[in-house]
Amino acid sequence: MKKMRALVSGGNSGIGAAVCVRLAEAALARGEHPMIAVCGRELTDGHEQVLQSIQSMGGTALALAGDLADPDVPGQLVKAAVEAFGGLDVLVANAGIANPGRLSDVTLEDWEHMFSVNLRGGWLLAKASYPYLKDSRGAVCFTSSMSGQLPHEGSGAYSPSKAALTMLAQTLALEWARDGIRVNVVSPGMTRTPMTEQMYVDPQIKKAREELVPLGRIATPMDIANVIEFLVSPLSGYVTGQDICVDGGFTKSILSHIPGRPKSKS
Repeated sequence: MKKMRALVSGGNSGIGAAVCVRLAEAALARGEHPMIAVCGRELTDGHEQVLQSIQSMGGTALALAGDLADPDVPGQLVKAAVEAFGGLDVLVANAGIANPGRLSDVTLEDWEHMFSVNLRGGWLLAKASYPYLKDSRGAVCFTSSMSGQLPHEGSGAYSPSKAALTMLAQTLALEWARDGIRVNVVSPGMTRTPMTEQMYVDPQIKKAREELVPLGRIATPMDIANVIEFLVSPLSGYVTGQDICVDGGFTKSILSHIPGRPKSKS
């Protein structure tokens, strides 16, 4: 049976956990054996839950841990996955952190920490994965954010780091295309994850946010995972360098919030 070997950073919770499960489901549906490295900053109960989900389907799962703020960790994660699986077909660089605040108040330490995880960590994962993805003519998907497409007041270094991540991915897509490696980006909109859960337990905030989304609801992690799986699957074999915003139509609805419509005199 053909193998589908993947590494997912931030794979022990939220969007990353959903990605691990979705990759396994899709691989099995194609008649492939999924082998997935589930990475997180530290080993957690979330790792065990994801591993059990994959293994219960008949797949292979490996729990890995390391802080992407450490520049040595990305290479170590890739090395461990490759040694266990014999290669790599898919990289999902999903791990990220957020620390809101006004840019005038952000400390140099906070700025550098945000970029070390959200940007440098993704680059080093991709860099370490490159020779193995070249061998397999594999695919990469980076998890950015709609906040990387539009400025988000009070997001601190988060929006700048995600905007830079998107450009990193699209540059890699051009540089690696001749090697048969596809690189794409998913930019989630408002999504209910462990990182955002504190907002959605407030029913007023939840309702106010839902009313802003044309589709009328907040995304689930699986909504995002479905798009990521598509972008690393054979179904998107001619898609590279794209940034897909999965936001229920929110970012395209901005003009709808302006009252009144201009009309020329006839």
